[in-house]
Amino acid sequence: MNAAKHRYNQCMANLTLVYGMRLLPADEVVEMGEAPVKLKNGREAHVTMHVLEGSKEEIEKQLQTSLEAFFDFYPEI
Repeated sequence: MNAAKHRYNQCMANLTLVYGMRLLPADEVVEMGEAPVKLKNGREAHVTMHVLEGSKEEIEKQLQTSLEAFFDFYPEI
C-alpha cells in the first residue's frame, strides 16, 4: 500500500457522517443552501444539501443509490 493512502486511512479511521432529512410538500421548496459544520480546529465545513422527490419507494431507492455512490468517492475507507 502506498504511504500517502495509508496515512489517509489512519486519519479517517473514525468517521462521522453528517446528514439531515425532512419531508416537505414537493411544491413548497423554493430554495436551499449549504449547512455549516463547525470543526474543533475552528474551521468551518459545509454540507451540500440534496433533494429527492417522488413516492416513498422512489425516494428510498434514490437515497440508497446516493448513499452507495457517496462511498464510491472514498474507496480507500
